[in-house]
Amino acid sequence: MKRAAFIKVGSFSHINESLLTELRKNFPDYEFDVIDMWPDKSGPELSRAFYYCIREYGKDIILGKKSLMSTFARTSYYFNKRRTYVLENLSYKKYDFTFQTQSLFDASIPGVPHFLYTDHTHLANLQYPGFNKSRLLGSAWIHNENDIYNHTKVNFTMSSNITRSLIEDYHCKPENVKCVFCGSNVPVSEDEVFDPSRYSRRNILFVGVNWERKGGPVLADAFGTVLKVFPDATLTIAGCKPHLHLPNCTILGKISLEEIKRCYSEASLFCLPTKLEPFGIVFLEAMAHKLPVVATRIGAIPDFINEGKNGYLIDPDNSCQLARALIKLLESEQLCRDFGEYGSSLYWQKYTWKRTAEKMREHISRFLS
Repeated sequence: MKRAAFIKVGSFSHINESLLTELRKNFPDYEFDVIDMWPDKSGPELSRAFYYCIREYGKDIILGKKSLMSTFARTSYYFNKRRTYVLENLSYKKYDFTFQTQSLFDASIPGVPHFLYTDHTHLANLQYPGFNKSRLLGSAWIHNENDIYNHTKVNFTMSSNITRSLIEDYHCKPENVKCVFCGSNVPVSEDEVFDPSRYSRRNILFVGVNWERKGGPVLADAFGTVLKVFPDATLTIAGCKPHLHLPNCTILGKISLEEIKRCYSEASLFCLPTKLEPFGIVFLEAMAHKLPVVATRIGAIPDFINEGKNGYLIDPDNSCQLARALIKLLESEQLCRDFGEYGSSLYWQKYTWKRTAEKMREHISRFLS
């Protein structure tokens, strides 16, 4: 039996489970060792990690530019600790190849083909409107991040903007960077039938853990305008629990994938006016469930939201644009249905974990004996 290592940090928003399942199908003669690099947040390691957070980012933490937890996994201590773990514990196992998700550490082993799959780079933050350069993590982290990308045979990305960032910001060779997209983590089948009457319910769905970063306050403001035109419109919020006093608003908080699927199936349209987004798999999940989408014109989103075909794109923090886009969709069941059908077709053509893993196999196989 051939052997490969799948190296990750936690769930990665359910991405790791979905991708590993498909990689095993594409490499059936390989046994995958799954190594979780989730930081030990107890005992001496926790104390040292926080010490290095303060040492390397203390001034920015005090000034409120960075939070303590946001820097936890991006210190030299964390990076070097994980690097040492890989070299001391994985080198002797004679892997045929190693594969890591996310660019938080360097899991490469000298002499072993190594591959990376990421949704973002740190310098890609500079692409976002209004991003403050003072929030960047500094030259030490950028140096470490460069090592990650330059120790791989192929850097796989979810989107074209991150492909550009690796080539332009980190000077990776174009032939070593491949955009392979991603899929939905909420189960859905291509022949699944959805109730067409849902488009007449005027139910707007928001799915996101971070209410502020995902543009929730802008949506709440725009929804107030929507209610003046459609008093029967409703807003469903899943994934977080903001303190709101809005009529016709249901706040579900963190729920299971099964419950999220029910939300998609009952919604009329999906809206996430995010201000900063590494990728946004929830958009794909909405498309797979035949929902029209209203989103912001940032990051990877223009890759899969075609203006006027499966959704509308607006500027970040623009509640007037957002309200107009929502009203335009809510006033036409046929438009919602047409957008939903187009988005579903696009999803099944390009954005499934099966297709992503097949593309990865094509490139990985070139480096295997």
